Amino acid sequence: MPRTRAAAPTTPALDIDELIADPATHIVVCCGSGGVGKTTTAAAIALRGAEAGRRVVVLTIDPARRLAQALGLEELDNTPRPVELPGPAGGSLDAMMLDMKRTFDEVVQAHAAPDKAEQILANPFYQAVSSSFAGTQEYMAMERLGQLHAQRRDGADGAPTWDLIVVDTPPSRSALDFLDAPQRLGSFLDGRFVRLLSAPARAGGRAYLKVFSAGVNVVTNTLTKVLGGQLLRDVQTFVAALDTVFGGFRKRADQTYALLQQNGTAFVVVAVPEHDALREAAYFVDRLDEDGMPLAGLVLNRVRVPAVPSLSAGRALAAAEALEELEPSDTSATTGVTAALLRLHADLAQAAARHQALARRFSSAHPGVPVVQVPAAAEDIHDLTGLRSMGAALAGGD
Repeated sequence: MPRTRAAAPTTPALDIDELIADPATHIVVCCGSGGVGKTTTAAAIALRGAEAGRRVVVLTIDPARRLAQALGLEELDNTPRPVELPGPAGGSLDAMMLDMKRTFDEVVQAHAAPDKAEQILANPFYQAVSSSFAGTQEYMAMERLGQLHAQRRDGADGAPTWDLIVVDTPPSRSALDFLDAPQRLGSFLDGRFVRLLSAPARAGGRAYLKVFSAGVNVVTNTLTKVLGGQLLRDVQTFVAALDTVFGGFRKRADQTYALLQQNGTAFVVVAVPEHDALREAAYFVDRLDEDGMPLAGLVLNRVRVPAVPSLSAGRALAAAEALEELEPSDTSATTGVTAALLRLHADLAQAAARHQALARRFSSAHPGVPVVQVPAAAEDIHDLTGLRSMGAALAGGD
């Protein structure tokens, strides 16, 4: 009796409409490597959610200005700005871009006495840390997300300010660095170097002499030579304020981390059908699974789709070659154009086949991950119409 070949497992489909229509979904986080269209995907999801009746705010952490332009805004900053939606949208859409320096300043002003806050904001070391210190962007992304979620309170009409937050993350693996923010911040605050720098301020007066041994004095003198006396004092002044100002931030970051693990959050990994991007997508999927983060699925963006699927690349090339081999007397003015179009179709068909092979390879390695494929657009998406078309593709439409 001949053996029957087992059917290949069917890849589950990611249903964006079902995701955003679920009132239990409050946060959608778009993550992935750079250049795969996370910003556009986040904007398209946010717009589709608003037009489906949700009150949406979209937060981009990417410093690019594409989101503002696509949403018809001149600029985005740390304050949510309303997006004008044509027609009866049913919901609402606000957009903002993370300003990590401003967010950092707001944390200081909110959790320190006015005179203390003024002293910290004027501190040169603080100004450097809040503008360019490694990890600051991720710390502040966690802080801003927590603030937005806390603002989901009842408005004047009895409805929440926002019932859906869509987050666009930084490119590459740093897109998940904000998941590590609470732990890394705690390690920094509790580290030996920080305790050393903050000991003079904590001890004060004669107690300083008791706290600092001769060995510690040697370290301090060395730091003074390396950093300079004024810079070391700036660092010590800044570190002395960490506990009072950022102890609360560490707690809030822990709360936001726990929020990201709840069922009301959905992570959407965005990739393009290329080896490197899908390898990064696999990393994201595995990391989210390790951290217990709820994964909605994968958006495979910019997938090539041949205009005539029934015409294979081989047949198109054969037809092009046949036309090109004709004698000049047997050809017309359109023969060369037809041959060129057949070759172009062959290239697109080959790219489409390669994209599908890569998609199958990913799904074979991650069979339980829902996937939706978004066809490559004919041109860059730069307005609400383009975002709306992408939203339809995300929902499985054409």
